[in-house]
Amino acid sequence: MMQTVSIIYLIVAEKVTILKTIMGKKYDAIFCDLGNVLINFDHRIAVRKILQYTPKKEDEIYSLFFDSSFTELYEEGKIDPAEFFRRVKKTIELDLDYDGFFLIWNDIFFEVTLNKKMHDFLKKAKSVYKLVMISNLNVTHFEFLKKTMPVFKEFDSLILSYEVGCRKPAHGIYKAALESVRAPSDRVFYIDDRRDLIEAASGLGIKGVVFDGDKAFEAIEKELGYDLG
Repeated sequence: MMQTVSIIYLIVAEKVTILKTIMGKKYDAIFCDLGNVLINFDHRIAVRKILQYTPKKEDEIYSLFFDSSFTELYEEGKIDPAEFFRRVKKTIELDLDYDGFFLIWNDIFFEVTLNKKMHDFLKKAKSVYKLVMISNLNVTHFEFLKKTMPVFKEFDSLILSYEVGCRKPAHGIYKAALESVRAPSDRVFYIDDRRDLIEAASGLGIKGVVFDGDKAFEAIEKELGYDLG
């Protein structure tokens, strides 16, 4: 009996804490980046695997491939996977078929402790804030990641560059995120690993923090005014 009462007390106490937080919160929504926040990635992993299928050198592959205009177009959803592959194959003289290429293309992601800590943070934050993922992401990476990352389900909306037609730091993608939760810019808090993207969002009145390690959690919780543990 006493154990049941204790459990009920803890549940009620938690609900009261959440209610107090909601009533006094500074923000209505949290915008969160994907890459190097929720999951880490390294394009060089794919580059090194592609080396055996092209006469190009590693640095050439990286600059011609990942820093290319067609990679940007792909992330903006302006070309489809077939056209993207055709351009890659021609540009780096790739001796690999469509399926083989995309197996390598998707194999750049890995999870670290900080990613898991952010997943836990968002699960707790969901009871207080609307959550929006905002990411420069192409369709094949999205289809690959959503099968392996349960954290996608925690978000109220996903604002992905290939769906909205523009990439960060373009203001259009941030505006789409604001519209998705119908929140004014001063009621949104933004988390991203790139300072230039935090600064771009600040041009719209969105305050944020650079996700650069454990210390970022202290800055996030201080700004939110709530210790999410």
